[in-house]
Amino acid sequence: MQIRNSLLTKYFPEADCYLKNCADEYLAVIRWYLDPIKIVSTDFKEFVKHVTTKDRGDRQVQRLKKIYDLAEPSVGLPVNSATVFEAQMIVDRIRKVRQEVSQVMAEMKAVCGNLYGYSLLQTILGFVPYISALVLATIGNPFRFKSRKQVIRLAGLDLNANRSGKTSSDSVPVISKKGDTDLRYGLYQAGLVASNCNEIFRRLFHDMIDGRHGERGIRTKMRVKLAAKLLVIAWTMLKKNETFNPSYLMTD
Repeated sequence: MQIRNSLLTKYFPEADCYLKNCADEYLAVIRWYLDPIKIVSTDFKEFVKHVTTKDRGDRQVQRLKKIYDLAEPSVGLPVNSATVFEAQMIVDRIRKVRQEVSQVMAEMKAVCGNLYGYSLLQTILGFVPYISALVLATIGNPFRFKSRKQVIRLAGLDLNANRSGKTSSDSVPVISKKGDTDLRYGLYQAGLVASNCNEIFRRLFHDMIDGRHGERGIRTKMRVKLAAKLLVIAWTMLKKNETFNPSYLMTD
């Protein structure tokens, strides 16, 4: 967001719509060619070679050619040395963070790879390695919980709403937020990914909000319920030592 609002839209706004879908090229253009004048003075083949790390075919070349052609008539502000320095610092910082994240993920995989339940949890759609490790670390021994309500409270995903003097359409449900913040956020994101990318989860989510579209906060409420369901499913799988089964979604 900082790159887009503070740099690209100011100095080379025409390139924005062509760069947003390719992060590597986006960062390379900002890092080396934020100034359209520099693009104009560079041979196209050299420009492509400099901002790409892999050959993605004709569509990639066509996209970069459009950016290259837009450089000369660009209406962006003049770029000075301070702006170039800022762009380089921001991009280098982003790349360093990405590298550190990759290192953390590799270490996490090495540590968690042989732990009981880690591979089981990754069979749940939306449970990427990080979320699987987070859930596993938080639940620990699944047999220490006597009921699903205890598990849901663990993440603060239990919903409640102040309905005093209000109809259901006027009262906004909120989660208690008394549990693990990182776990709650991770599960919500897992549910969001699953309900957008998988037909079974998508159909379940649509069934959950069917006929209730007019209620305030209903989509958020149901995504929280889906996140809570995923946590209970994970707990059940760990207890039974089973991989994910879509039939789990049908249980209350």
